[in-house]
Amino acid sequence: MLPKRPYLLRAMHQWIVECGNTPHVIVDAEHERAEVPRAYVKDGKIVLNLSEGATQRLRLGNAEIEFDARFAGVVHHVRFPVSAVLGIYARETGEGMVFSEQDLGPEPEPPTRPTPAEEGGAPRRPQLKVVK
Repeated sequence: MLPKRPYLLRAMHQWIVECGNTPHVIVDAEHERAEVPRAYVKDGKIVLNLSEGATQRLRLGNAEIEFDARFAGVVHHVRFPVSAVLGIYARETGEGMVFSEQDLGPEPEPPTRPTPAEEGGAPRRPQLKVVK
């Protein structure tokens, strides 16, 4: 299974934009691969505006998000893994989604039924019956 987070993130981003609101993400700025402007980090997190007007070359990929944006008039290239995104919300309404650890990776596989040999019995040979 693929991680759910990138798909949920893109869906929420699209929904927020189509509702005419401004999408913001909360990012764990202390993630080892997060490349964000450190001057705007507060309590280890940074809130980033992902609207079309605030970003250039926005790419919401399965593994990472990247874009160029201006911070105090200076262009920064911003890049961070999708796993560093803690949530996404609409600035105007506060509606959005907070991500859990379960959204990060593959879900556990359902348990498999034990084979007859594992149940303690000998494997049985298949039998055919004639049906008239």
